Amino acid sequence: MIYLDTSVLVAYYCPEPLSRQAERLVRSTVGPAISDLTEVELFSALARKVQARALHGADAATIASEFRGHVDANLYRRIELERLHFRQANTWLSRFTTPLRTLDALHLAVAASHDFDLATFDRGLARAARTLGVKTIR
Repeated sequence: MIYLDTSVLVAYYCPEPLSRQAERLVRSTVGPAISDLTEVELFSALARKVQARALHGADAATIASEFRGHVDANLYRRIELERLHFRQANTWLSRFTTPLRTLDALHLAVAASHDFDLATFDRGLARAARTLGVKTIR
């Protein structure tokens, strides 16, 4: 089972250099996992693209609708953030051994707590994951 980081979902739904790779990854996996955090970050990324004029608002709304449809059709397995995820993220961050950011630590904690491989296009997150023993795929 894999957990999709936001970087993969953004590339899957928005035209980007890694979109083909994201499409292959998402379509080749039955029920990839996402979290509520992934969803919030996806919408944040869409908003940033609209603000930067890299994406029209109408296109962002279409992408958002398509994503919601996929969620409603159970294309993804949704994982709720729980206290244990916050505790694990805090444990890793308090080691001071990786340049992990808060939300990335939470993504890693979700993947690790369910023994999922982490699918990410974020090189820094992938390095931190490997350091912490979380398997990554790209």
